[in-house]
Amino acid sequence: MARIPPAVAAVRLAVRRALPADGLVLVACSGGADSLALAAAARFVGADVGLVTVDHGLQAGSAERAAELAAWASGAGFAPVLVETVSVAGRPGGPEAAARTARYEALAAAAERAGAVAVLLGHTRDDQAETVLLALARGAGPRGLSGMPARKGIFVRPLLDVARADTRKACAAHGPAPWEDPQNSDPAFARSRVRGKALPALVEALGPAVVANLARSASMIAADNEALDELAAAVLWKTEARLWTTEQPALDTGVGSELSQGGWGRRWLLPDKLEISDLSGMRMAVRRRVLHMWARELGAPGGALSHRHVEALDALVTDWRGQGAVHLPGGIRVVRDHGALVRVP
Repeated sequence: MARIPPAVAAVRLAVRRALPADGLVLVACSGGADSLALAAAARFVGADVGLVTVDHGLQAGSAERAAELAAWASGAGFAPVLVETVSVAGRPGGPEAAARTARYEALAAAAERAGAVAVLLGHTRDDQAETVLLALARGAGPRGLSGMPARKGIFVRPLLDVARADTRKACAAHGPAPWEDPQNSDPAFARSRVRGKALPALVEALGPAVVANLARSASMIAADNEALDELAAAVLWKTEARLWTTEQPALDTGVGSELSQGGWGRRWLLPDKLEISDLSGMRMAVRRRVLHMWARELGAPGGALSHRHVEALDALVTDWRGQGAVHLPGGIRVVRDHGALVRVP
């Protein structure tokens, strides 16, 4: 029996550990080396594996590439094979953010139509390290420094502990020739500059272990975040414990609300006001998480809700000087009134 190349074995093992026990899984595949290696491994170790590719329509020939990838997937035994076409124009944020939002919406919709229990994403350890560096550069807090989660809703990232070099070797061993997205090396994009210059400079200065160490730091911060978020949620639930309903939550895509979809088949209805007396005695790390969660549930978009908004809410609690309303993304206004933070029209 021919020996399995170590890179192929590493990718297969990572996928095997991440696959759900049963049910259809879809591999999100762009045609790049990482997602092709993921697809080949999932097809090898999984029993019920389909593939979905998203055509953003941003480059000439994208529809043809999507069709070629779909044809390969069908011939390789993936079922179903789905091609999702999205429009990025007119979406808020920069081109990267707009494309990412459109892609995740399309993947979640495809999974719901197909009845998939998970969508596998091909982000690697190197992607995680790049994400942490980008978060550091923009002054992100613990939530940003935790990087990409291994699991969020239906989205699963099996390869966060696998090096990009290994996915490329695995793709070369078992897969079609990958497509190299020119945007991955375009210096107009911050991630491309980190990938092409910043991270290699760190590796040269500090050694190759820096990539794994950045990814490991993200994992440890994510564990701390989870504990603090659970504590903050418990405090928030206790504040208004009467506001429970038995409404069954919709499919959790991992994109929307963090609190409204619980693990007990219930939906949490948060109040339009929070008592200052409940907030003022909390440690800052917990209180600000409570305020962040509350703002999200009031309707503030997570991508636009920044630390400055949360700090302004916190100042209404801890540094009250009669200041006016805090304006949150989504046209939401919050004031301090009669010992409470209150949402106002």
